[in-house]
Parts: sequence; C-alpha cells; structure tokens
Amino acid sequence: MEVKFHLLGIRRNYPINMLFASMLREHPELFREGVKIGSFFGEFPTSLWNGGRNSRADQCSADYVKVILKSVNDFGIPVRYTYTNMLLTEEDLKDTYCNYCMEAAHNGMNGVILVSPILEKYVRKNYPRMKITSSTCKQIRGVEGVNAELAKGYDLVVLDYNMNNRFEELAQIEDKSRCEILINAACEPNCARRGAHYRNISENQKNIVKNMSLPPEKRVPLHPWECKYCTGAQQNVYTIQDFCTYVSPEAIWEKYVPMGFTNFKIEGRTDNFFVVMEALLHYLIRPECQAKVRIQVLSNLERLKVVQVNYPQPAQFRLER
Repeated sequence: MEVKFHLLGIRRNYPINMLFASMLREHPELFREGVKIGSFFGEFPTSLWNGGRNSRADQCSADYVKVILKSVNDFGIPVRYTYTNMLLTEEDLKDTYCNYCMEAAHNGMNGVILVSPILEKYVRKNYPRMKITSSTCKQIRGVEGVNAELAKGYDLVVLDYNMNNRFEELAQIEDKSRCEILINAACEPNCARRGAHYRNISENQKNIVKNMSLPPEKRVPLHPWECKYCTGAQQNVYTIQDFCTYVSPEAIWEKYVPMGFTNFKIEGRTDNFFVVMEALLHYLIRPECQAKVRIQVLSNLERLKVVQVNYPQPAQFRLER
C-alpha cells in the first residue's frame, strides 16, 4: 500500500523537498515501506489568497512559477496551493498574481487547499481541473462533521489535529482514504486560540500584500501575535512528542494505515531548514538510515548554497610585539 506524505513548502523548501524526491526515486531502500510523496503544499510567495502561515513581501517571476511547477510535476508530484485565507472578498478574487499561479498549475494534476466559500465557488467555476482539499483551518471536530465534509466531494479533507489518536472516532469515518492526517502539529492540544490565530494570519497576509505597493510611511502595521509555540524557542518533531496529538511513524504503519488512512501532512513550511529536515527524516526515512541521509542532505544543501557554512578567513602569521 502507498503511504502518501504531503511535504511542506513549494518555493522556500523546494531544494530540500526535491532532494528527498530524488532520493526516493534513486534509493527507495532508504525509505520506510510504501512511502510516496503525495504533494508539495504551500504557495509562491507572496500570495493574497495564502493562509495558515504568513509570507513576507516577496514574489516570484512568471517564468520561475512555470519552471518550478514543471520540475515538480515531471517527478510525478502534484503541487497544492494553501489558499486558506478566510477573509477574502469578491474583490480579492481578481488578484492577478494568484490567478496566474492557478492558471499555470491548471493541468489536472495539481490542487488547492481551501477554506473560503467565496474562493471555492470561484475556483470550481474558473479552474475546474484543480483538485480541491478542505483545509484543517475549518477546525471540523467530530465524526459527523467530517463525514458531511467528505460528502461534498472534496479530493481530500484534512482532519483537525485534535482528532489524532482518537481511534474510536477515526474508525467511524466513512471514507478514510480521502482524509489527511496532520501528524506533527506544533500547537498544544485543544488550543483555544487556534481559530483566532488563523484569522490573524489571514488579516496580516492581506496587509502584507497591500503594503507591497505602498511607500514605507503609508504601510499598514501588522497585528502582533504572541504564542509560546510560534515565538521564541521553535517547536520541532522532537519537542512535540508528549502531545496527545502527535502521530509517530510507528502509529502510522501500525494503526492508521491498517485502518485505511493513507495521506499524512507534515506541517511547518516556514520553519528553518534544519527543523524541516528532521521532520522529513523522522517520517520518511528508515531509522537505521537516518544518520546517513542527514549527512547527505546537509552536504547537498551546502553544495547548492542553500545552507552556508562560514569558515575562518585566511590570515598570515604575525608575531605581536
């Protein structure tokens, strides 16, 4: 059985995602049983429709978008845009950059993760070949809500992380093959502020895009957000293992896959490369191969100048008097 993992990021993590995709093609023996890359999810920054994580005042050329999409798709891997901004208006649907990215990906292979009913209606009408995923940002809790969402015909439904490891409830889901499990959520379980955080991100994303066309003195200040899980010390796959929402690799193969779940999402697309690398190693690579692959990945990232190692500058001996 294929065990599909959805990898974090399209542009920022493109190098490390493609390294793992290349390794999977060339050395499948390094990977856990049945591993397949289900998609790269994220955005080409900075997209007005983006949500879940903020991107900052940076955009891609039209040619770059096409090159990356072709490169990923040629590996047999779909791209899924995280267009989960929940505060979009009808006017926002006219955004030139987001529409270009959608049109470039509109080949029947790629998809989009959605929250907004306004954007979903627009996508279904204008980009009917894009596969649609229902986002975890909807925070649907309970089996009845999940089954109702599945009945709407989404390609995938990303479950709320609080349902993880509630196996009696998970067993009642009618179409487990179309559910996606968020396996490494950084939020504390049952976080009461998660919905408000999503709204904060959506509002700030709109302001970030607006500010890109304004002089500094006219830019709208962003709304701050304080949380011990997203400021200061960064969460990673090792610090969350005491959470009841954490899904271990062992649980994936021993519990979830036998139940019929085959799609697993690794979050953290704005984390640093080392946090991303450890998450990919943890879930994709056989434990006995992880040290070997870690060295290979770091060496390749340095060679590609994605990771920079600063060595002491050359100098000459001088005797101080």
